[in-house]
Amino acid sequence: MVKIRGLTKSYKNFPVLRGLNMDIEDGDVYGFLGRNGCGKTTTMNIICDIIPKDGGEIAIGNGKKVNIGYLPESPMIFGYMTAKEYLEYVGACAEYDGDISKRADEVLDIVGLTASANRRTKGFSRGMTQRLGMGAAIFKNPELLIFDEPTSALDPQGRLEVIDIISKLKSMGSTIVLSTHILSDVERVANRIGIVRDGVLAEEGDMRGILRRHGGDVVCLRVRGLTQENKIELLKVDFARAEFNDQTGLFRFGSENAEDTAKRLTKLLAEKDMIIEEFSIGTATLEEVFRQVAG
Repeated sequence: MVKIRGLTKSYKNFPVLRGLNMDIEDGDVYGFLGRNGCGKTTTMNIICDIIPKDGGEIAIGNGKKVNIGYLPESPMIFGYMTAKEYLEYVGACAEYDGDISKRADEVLDIVGLTASANRRTKGFSRGMTQRLGMGAAIFKNPELLIFDEPTSALDPQGRLEVIDIISKLKSMGSTIVLSTHILSDVERVANRIGIVRDGVLAEEGDMRGILRRHGGDVVCLRVRGLTQENKIELLKVDFARAEFNDQTGLFRFGSENAEDTAKRLTKLLAEKDMIIEEFSIGTATLEEVFRQVAG
């Protein structure tokens, strides 16, 4: 869907993008990650043709004309309009060639605002405004959707509603670029990720493959009645990769060979007659990988 090679962009001689390469496949939910100021929004604005690039090549849709739906971090909604009036206005501006009123009703249903169709948007919560902004982005059935911080500043319920909409759009076959600092949201819906660092794409690929490549597996352990002596003995199993949370009493052992670490731990637990409350083997989190890659 999107192929970028050598993308560059500077602002007043300050280079933001320094030769970024990026590949978004048809049907991806692509988690586009990076620290503030790394060039994510600039990249998305260039893809949407909002700002010009300085150099590099961008190919979208294999040369075919592609409709792009864009949700900025803070969508501007006309407060004197109702939700349906606003979507009908968007449809007219986008020169939608179907029944605009019918499409507005369809979009309101997708984003969960049917019950609020005739409410003035000035009374909408932040979550409702975000969902209406998503409705505007999808109104013309775009092949590519770009969402910039769609869950920013939302409460947990609002975040869940937005993520549910993204999951629904994913099941409908949309290609979605999702930029957010809430990494748990990316883990829930994205199948591929790209992490920007210093104006270039430092990592890109399948979500699970990247987690395994950078984080390896993680062994988690909690022991009943933990003593200081037991704690020291357990940490010695893999001192370089071991972490202990004093508040939760949870040990985490990062490991390239989780089975070997698990065997050594269970042997020590048996020798010291320690009672296990929790024991699991899983993959490192996206947050742990992000800290490594993004800096």
